[in-house]
Amino acid sequence: MLGKSLIGGRSNSVSSNRIFVYEVTGLRQNDQNDANSYPFRTSGSVFIQVPYSRMNAEMVRITRMGGKIVGIRPLDAVENSTPSE
Repeated sequence: MLGKSLIGGRSNSVSSNRIFVYEVTGLRQNDQNDANSYPFRTSGSVFIQVPYSRMNAEMVRITRMGGKIVGIRPLDAVENSTPSE
């Protein structure tokens, strides 16, 4: 239990609370995601929020689904950016 909070069981480290946004293209329906109970969008970019602790597993999952990660940014950078006019 070293590094775990007594309430909620989450780590107190800064890295465990960080969220990243993956920009992914090329996702397609295949055997890996056929088990989902919802259809899958195949066009354009998809933005997926991923906690720091799941980054590697999510990269593997995206690759298995035929996707290509074209960008990774911290969530706070995405929230603080303003759209260009």
